[in-house]
Amino acid sequence: MNVLLVNGSPKQEGCTFTALSEVAKTLNEEGIETSFFQLGVKPVYGCIACGKCAETKRCIFASDGVNELIEGMAKADGIIIGSPVYYAGANGALCALLDRAFFLKSEQYAFKPAAAVVSCRRGGAGSAFDRLNKYFTISRMPIVAGRYWNAVHGMTPEEVRKDCEGMQQMRTVGKNMAWMIKSLKQGGLPPPSIEPWDRMDFHHEG
Repeated sequence: MNVLLVNGSPKQEGCTFTALSEVAKTLNEEGIETSFFQLGVKPVYGCIACGKCAETKRCIFASDGVNELIEGMAKADGIIIGSPVYYAGANGALCALLDRAFFLKSEQYAFKPAAAVVSCRRGGAGSAFDRLNKYFTISRMPIVAGRYWNAVHGMTPEEVRKDCEGMQQMRTVGKNMAWMIKSLKQGGLPPPSIEPWDRMDFHHEG
């Protein structure tokens, strides 16, 4: 059993990583293996809606690590995506990457437990958290709950570690993620069948 944690911050060991590390530590204590995907500072392409990935399940733009992310999420038993908060939203580069990772490929992630984690100085956590969760809800991924919204506050990793409530929330997410994965593995029913997409055509008359 394993969980992939996506650090959607350009800083490899910044505040977002600090929050995700607390989740990972808890998952490890619960017997769940963890691995990290680091967004980093490389340029990230936006989706051009070419549709090529409908057949390959991979993106034609491979230089920014998106296909590595797709493969990692497809193999993982659970996924946690973390982001800093920029202008009350998730990191734009991360969202560009996720748009391409999820577009026409989300059936690979269906029914995998997922959670979002955000890091901010003060405000904007709620809207950034909501933005990330939408990737999960449109992909049939059960969202792992905590006891509050999954946010930490601070300008530096040291300040984040002093956010007692935020760090407790990270541990809660880790424990709940481990519980859900174990429950699905040990005694869960098989997932429901997926109907073919009955896409609405608003211009169709009939």
